[in-house]
Amino acid sequence: MELPPMLRQGVDGLLEKVPLPALKQAAKTLSERYRAELRDGRLHMGEDMAVKAYLATRLPATYAAVRASLEALADARPDFRPASLLDIGAGPGTMLWATTDAWPELERAVLVEASAAVRKAGQSLAGDAIAARTDWIAGDATIDLDGIEPADLVSAAYMLDEIVPLSLPKLIDRLWRLTADTLLIVEPGTPAGWQRILAARQQLITVGAHVLAPCPHAAPCPLAPPDWCHFARRVARSRLHRLVKEAEVPWEDEKFIYLAASRRPTPARPARVIAPPKGGSGKVVLKLCRPDGGAREQLFSKRDGDVFKAARRADWGDTLA
Repeated sequence: MELPPMLRQGVDGLLEKVPLPALKQAAKTLSERYRAELRDGRLHMGEDMAVKAYLATRLPATYAAVRASLEALADARPDFRPASLLDIGAGPGTMLWATTDAWPELERAVLVEASAAVRKAGQSLAGDAIAARTDWIAGDATIDLDGIEPADLVSAAYMLDEIVPLSLPKLIDRLWRLTADTLLIVEPGTPAGWQRILAARQQLITVGAHVLAPCPHAAPCPLAPPDWCHFARRVARSRLHRLVKEAEVPWEDEKFIYLAASRRPTPARPARVIAPPKGGSGKVVLKLCRPDGGAREQLFSKRDGDVFKAARRADWGDTLA
């Protein structure tokens, strides 16, 4: 997956004259903060150079994860056509770009972001490229959501890891109260990210939310550590991306986990592939999370006919009817 052309052009313009050594150092510092899940009161992207490092190295991967999550949401709810978006912890507008790509008819977007440097970059990138009426709001997700109007789609991507764990239930409650239709949460595809998603999932089910994806059921997650649920999306690296990361291959795999929950009851959902398929001559083994609440590997062979053909085409994260 690649960034939309207009977004790629905007990013290239913002990074055009940035010295490579400075960008490398900022990218290293940013990566260390993300990996350590630091909560020291400082914003990960509080400074201009950190924002540029994010644009060079993390934006493509985050966009890919968010866009894939929206695809799963759209697949589960083909009738969903959000007119409004509320994105909490919006960064440089990653969710805005992905949402307008999925639903070009989006009319209005409100983006809440604490970092002035990130908001400035996001406003510059969106410019005249985003048709939806867009408002950027300076705010901390844990204390500054009062007075904000509900939206059809409410989202929080790659931001729960920056919140003190004790504050997460209150934040999830606020997000749900602001959700007119559907809430989407995206987190890094790590065991810790999965645990945050599990906690949010249980909290939302308790208050009556209907899980759209990725789970095909509302039962407790059938996976247990050291296993965990996550997905991956391959991301194309630009030349600058490779230089900053000192990488040789022109791609990377972004691992992520997400949760889409709706106020509307959902139709029956098919099983989902929750691990890379294992192929062989005339056969394929898929690990499936099933509508009955279980998860197990299943062998499909040529004798299964059309079901085998569908299983052979299925990839990690896809559904299988």
